[in-house]
Amino acid sequence: MKKLELERKKTDENGVSAVKELVCIMCPRGCRLKVDESKDYAVTGNACPRGAEYGRKEVTNPTRVVTSTVKVEGAVHARCPVKTDRDIPRPLVRKAVALLDGVVLKAPVRRGDKVVSDILGTGASFIATRNMEASE
Repeated sequence: MKKLELERKKTDENGVSAVKELVCIMCPRGCRLKVDESKDYAVTGNACPRGAEYGRKEVTNPTRVVTSTVKVEGAVHARCPVKTDRDIPRPLVRKAVALLDGVVLKAPVRRGDKVVSDILGTGASFIATRNMEASE
């Protein structure tokens, strides 16, 4: 316990902690990671190399896969689930979701259909994640 308290007290020249604590989401294990910014983003607490990669990326350039829904006309359901086909920078998530506000799809929709291409210049697209058959 004392070691953990000491690590939390490490700070940079501005008094901000140089050690970030994260929970890894790369597998169900949920390793508790510590990323030390003052030591070139050294990662500890990971049980596998994927955890180390995740920890460094989350501290230096956090990204997210974005999920949402869009309106669909002429289908059994009123909304179609969509997601980005790759992760995008976290600061762009709200703007990306805002792009979906005016989108209305026409049934039938196929899983994998592009809904919005090249989101905010990232190269990522929103794609449909469910087939939406036309209503009878």
